[in-house]
Amino acid sequence: MTFTPDDLLKLILALLAGGLIGAEREFRDKSAGFRTMILISVGAALFTILSHHLAPASDPNRIAANIVTGIGFLGAGAILRDGLRITGLTTAATIWLAAAVGMAIGGGYWLLGLATTLAAVLVLVVFPLVEHWIDGLRHSHTYVVHCALDQDLYSALDALVRSSGLKVYARRRTKSGSTMICTWSTTGRPVCHEALVTQLLAHPAVEELEM
Repeated sequence: MTFTPDDLLKLILALLAGGLIGAEREFRDKSAGFRTMILISVGAALFTILSHHLAPASDPNRIAANIVTGIGFLGAGAILRDGLRITGLTTAATIWLAAAVGMAIGGGYWLLGLATTLAAVLVLVVFPLVEHWIDGLRHSHTYVVHCALDQDLYSALDALVRSSGLKVYARRRTKSGSTMICTWSTTGRPVCHEALVTQLLAHPAVEELEM
């Protein structure tokens, strides 16, 4: 089995591609950073190269196909649950993409692999700005109001929340002694949230406000 200079070039290109993707992850201090993405990309490229050298006449795709399965376990390790939040999904997807780029370069489709690398860097660097802008259009907040146990008061507060321009997708009432705890889960524009907070804080019957 003889390796060619072309194989070495593929490994170098995979290293550069993994480095470009990993640099962004390292900058954001993610669990899978610069070195990890390089090793994933180069490893996937090497496995793909070996699959063509070890089984050129039978099924060269067998080894490469197992990269897809194996990289799933690595990506799953980057996904964490923090209370109700799930974190690490972008890092896991980046791991999966880095392996795909390595496979493309290792298979000889280096132009496709490098184009995908540039697209991935664009998504990771530029798109968060777009994502931030979209998030700024609509915010989700849960308001918890403590007040006297009074049905008419609850109706008045509920009407106040519903007239604020926010969408109420869940509401709840509980009783604690002589205190009524009212909860509204809402989503809408930040300016509407600010206006509602001002109104609730100024309401004489509101004893305590949490959000």
